[in-house]
Amino acid sequence: MPEIKLTHITKRWGKFFGVDDLSLDIPDNSFITLLGPSGCGKTTILRMIAGLETPTTGQIRIGDRVVFDSEKGINIPANKRKVGFLFQNYALWPNMTVYQNISFGLSNIRESLPKINFEAKTASDLIRALRSGRKITELVEDCRDKKGKLDVDKVYLKMIDAFTISQYTAKTLYDMKIQEASDPDAAAREKSAEQEKKLAEIRETCKNNGQELNAEFAVVSGGKVQTEVRKLTKEEVDLAVRRVSRVVKIGMFMERYPAELSGGQQQRVAIARTLAPEPDVLFMDEPLSNLDAKLRLEMRYELQRLHVETGSTFVYVTHDQMEAMTLATKICLINNGVLQQYQAPLEVYNRPSNLFVADFVGNPSINFVEGKGRQEADGSVKLSVLDGVKAVFHPESDLDLTAWFHARNQAEAEADAVRQEKMKDKKFVEKSNKDETFRYHVQKVEEEDYSIEDEPVITDEDLVLGIRPECIKILENGSLDATVYGAMPTGMESTVKLCVGDFLLTGVIFGGVTFKISEKVRMDIQGSDILLFDRKSGKCISAGTLTIEK
Repeated sequence: MPEIKLTHITKRWGKFFGVDDLSLDIPDNSFITLLGPSGCGKTTILRMIAGLETPTTGQIRIGDRVVFDSEKGINIPANKRKVGFLFQNYALWPNMTVYQNISFGLSNIRESLPKINFEAKTASDLIRALRSGRKITELVEDCRDKKGKLDVDKVYLKMIDAFTISQYTAKTLYDMKIQEASDPDAAAREKSAEQEKKLAEIRETCKNNGQELNAEFAVVSGGKVQTEVRKLTKEEVDLAVRRVSRVVKIGMFMERYPAELSGGQQQRVAIARTLAPEPDVLFMDEPLSNLDAKLRLEMRYELQRLHVETGSTFVYVTHDQMEAMTLATKICLINNGVLQQYQAPLEVYNRPSNLFVADFVGNPSINFVEGKGRQEADGSVKLSVLDGVKAVFHPESDLDLTAWFHARNQAEAEADAVRQEKMKDKKFVEKSNKDETFRYHVQKVEEEDYSIEDEPVITDEDLVLGIRPECIKILENGSLDATVYGAMPTGMESTVKLCVGDFLLTGVIFGGVTFKISEKVRMDIQGSDILLFDRKSGKCISAGTLTIEK
């Protein structure tokens, strides 16, 4: 499968930037989730790669082929990009059966395809199926009801799945009446010999014409597979439909209509229809949002399995960070059309690049605690937090805060210089939806109205701690006094809100523990994944540990 490469992709409508200067490499056989809040540009990115939306500027490459280039005027249409698109609504034809829905797109394909000798292929499939007459007989007998009546359609379906053949070959196999013979194995050997003779004659004819058949029964001449512009035959369409129906486990629903299926079954049909043409890349735009919570969880497992079995590259749009965390090999987090972070799920969770990423990923949400402090000679950072609580942050690796702030200021100056240079260009368009530092939320017992306050003057001593809920520990000898403000037990864990002074901290306590509202407890902050953020830029400075001074 090909890799996908986006280079400086921008999509704007007037002065509104849906996607702003995005560069992204999607490796082959990866499962990438485009994650972010509603309206951040996720679906726009997906649609631009698929060819359903035209970028304003930039280049898109799928494999070794450039499918869009604004400078060279290249824009290959969606139906020529060999990608599959799975929409939020299943878009199934209500007047067509499941089989017809899946096969509809295949029937319209007309392109350069190998010349296949289907007579030889059918003979080979029959030889393979005729290895055991007894197995054929047992398979047929399994399809009788309590009264002994035979369900022939069920027989065809069982033969299709058992021998990986088309329904046309299954009908031919059934018509050989192996199941009616007194000695099924002998009858199968006799019919198999007939097919072997037929296959040998076909190969001899090809040889006389200077040709041969390869393992897929394509005609080879001069060492090259012969091709022709044609449509898929009924045999090829049927084999493709049966192949994907086995993958998503809907073979028994082929003759049903969409209205006769559950939401999960309809979703499987939509996936099968998308997989049938064997696309190089599979795009999915929030495909599970219409399902209930339990079914959504089951379908996540199915998508994981599907990704491994097909070996395809999956690009998946969602605003549900739980879906992104559980499905993706890499998360691409977007906000306001700008790429925020592009890394593996646990890396995004444990080492977020900025305040927005830290806040968006994680359920329950991360705790933000403002602090003032400066770095000591030993590299630690002494802080005053939670209205006077003294704490010491120990970075996980060597940290020079002065050098970090200098690099931040230099990067901001260089970015501003680049922007000033761009503004000299008459074609430059000012972004109306300007990028701003994320406004994090500090939980308090009584929420304050910050809208009537003046913007605070922020210095390099203004820092923000990010504390994941699992780092909050309730201990008998804890460093801080706290009061249980709220508790939500779920069985294996409890989500607890603790009141420390005027501040609220959310913790996840593992185990079947019951807490009472207004109960007095002692707590501590433990773990090596405490995050230190720069309040001015919102960027993550370091991860480390935190010690509360008693």
